[in-house]
Amino acid sequence: MKKSVTCTQKRRGGFTLIELVVVVLVLGIIASVAAPKMFDTANDARENSTIQSLAVVRDAIELHRAQNGAYPGDLGTAADFKNDLDDFLKGAYPTNQITGSTNNADITVSTAGTALSAGGSTGWKYDKTSGELIINTTGFDTL
Repeated sequence: MKKSVTCTQKRRGGFTLIELVVVVLVLGIIASVAAPKMFDTANDARENSTIQSLAVVRDAIELHRAQNGAYPGDLGTAADFKNDLDDFLKGAYPTNQITGSTNNADITVSTAGTALSAGGSTGWKYDKTSGELIINTTGFDTL
C-alpha cells in the first residue's frame, strides 16, 4: 500500500518573496551609504596631486632663491616666473587640478608683499616680493 503525500507534508526549501525584497532593500541602503565614499577617490586624487605640486613648486622657488639670491619672476610676469623655474622643475609647470578650469596652469604674479588669498580665474597666485605661492582655490589657499 502506498502512502499518499498531502500538501502539508510537501515542503520546499527556499525564500519567500518578502524575504528577498527585504534583503535587496538592505543591500540597497548599504550601497547608498558606502558608494559616495568609495567613488569620490578621483576628487581626492586631484586634491592630493595639486597639494603635491604646490610643495614641488615651493621647493623650486626656494632653490632659485638660494642659487640666484632673489625670488623668481623679477619682471613681474607669469611668463618670466615660469621661465625662471624651468631649470628647477622637471617638465611643464603643474596645473591646479582642483579648479578644473582652463586657466588652471596660469599664475597671477603680485608684487605687493602682502598675504595672498584666493580669487580670480588663475590656478595659482605668487608674490615675487615674499616668495609666497598659493593654490588659487578657496579652502586650499591656506596650505
